[in-house]
Amino acid sequence: MAKKKSKGKIIFLIILIIAAIAAVGYFLSKDKTVDIPVRTDKVSLRTITQKVNAIGNLHPETEVKISSEASGEIIALPVMEGDTVKKGQLLARIKPDLIQTQLEQYQAALDASKTDIDYQKSSLERAEYEFSRMRDLYEKEYVAKQDLDRSKTTLDQTRSQYQNALARYNQSKASLKQIQQNASRTTIVSPIDGIVTALNIEVGEKVLGTVQNLGTEMMRISDLSTMNTKVDVDENDIVLINVGDTASIEIDAFPDKIFKGIVKEIGHSAKISAQSSQDQVTNFEVKIRLLDLDPKMRPGMSCNVDIETETHYDVIAVPLQSVTVRLGMDAMGDESKSKIRKVNADKDNSNDKPQSIVFVVDGKKVISANVETGISDEGYIEIKTGLKADEEIVTGSFSSISKELYDGAKITKENGSMGQKRAGKK
Repeated sequence: MAKKKSKGKIIFLIILIIAAIAAVGYFLSKDKTVDIPVRTDKVSLRTITQKVNAIGNLHPETEVKISSEASGEIIALPVMEGDTVKKGQLLARIKPDLIQTQLEQYQAALDASKTDIDYQKSSLERAEYEFSRMRDLYEKEYVAKQDLDRSKTTLDQTRSQYQNALARYNQSKASLKQIQQNASRTTIVSPIDGIVTALNIEVGEKVLGTVQNLGTEMMRISDLSTMNTKVDVDENDIVLINVGDTASIEIDAFPDKIFKGIVKEIGHSAKISAQSSQDQVTNFEVKIRLLDLDPKMRPGMSCNVDIETETHYDVIAVPLQSVTVRLGMDAMGDESKSKIRKVNADKDNSNDKPQSIVFVVDGKKVISANVETGISDEGYIEIKTGLKADEEIVTGSFSSISKELYDGAKITKENGSMGQKRAGKK
């Protein structure tokens, strides 16, 4: 009896093992033919606007840095930051004590040279009279030729001294004019109409003039009636931008408003950061003129800009996630390679080149279509060749499109089944 029981157990174990192997084989074979769940949509015509995004700051079109040409102490400062000023309005006054002393010295030198001119002029008139008298006496043979020559020499010397006096007077006059100009520079006035956007000094501070050095930047006057934003654009995107392109500008300080702008200047000099390192970034500066303003705008405000570089109307477009890139896309399963649709049979679509692929729904399976793409916006990309309007394509999921799907793969539509489930529940 014991032997029969032992034999029965062995047979049971063998049957159990065979059943397990069969189950594993069944599930393995089933996995190979499992339908891949996908989401689909129809190909449609859209208007695609290509944009370049960049960040930057607001800048006034005209901004003047105010510095003094004279050095000294600030004794008057009638403006404050944020004040509106007119051209010629007083901004600051520097104590003119040193210049005033120099002004008095040069004025005294000018007066002295003028007195010297009067003296030399009298001497010249006297020498001319004496020479004229000696010439008359010589003609009447009352004096010798030597006396006439001596009188002529005296006249020439006196005339030369008079000319020297005139030159010294002009020199003193020019020096006085120069010091008067320096004195006028102690009064700082606004060169433009604008707003005081920066004030770096206070009454009692001493400033350095710009005559022999860089000088002290006292304040800035900005004309806020014309505003620009300067943004840094990546070197790969700068070739897409042209002067005159329109832009949408979002200013952080105005979160609920979009400002319009137009590209006015495109920089030609690169701005390189982290040079000679792996993190090197090359940008180019682009100036965009704001077409609508807000009186609360301030220089330096941060902004985000979308520059519209190109627009294509009524073109075939698909969602960005629908397009994937495959290297050497071949047919798999029972489908033949001939069913892979080509963009252009004359093009070299060899398997060693990456191909842009869109999966087209064909009943309960998909066929891969090689496509040629164009411009794109935030959600869609233009398809130049390879698709037709109203064709049904796979739009998700990302993992299905990028990894799981292949030419001829069997699919199940999630959007359809979900719709049926919702209908069943109703």
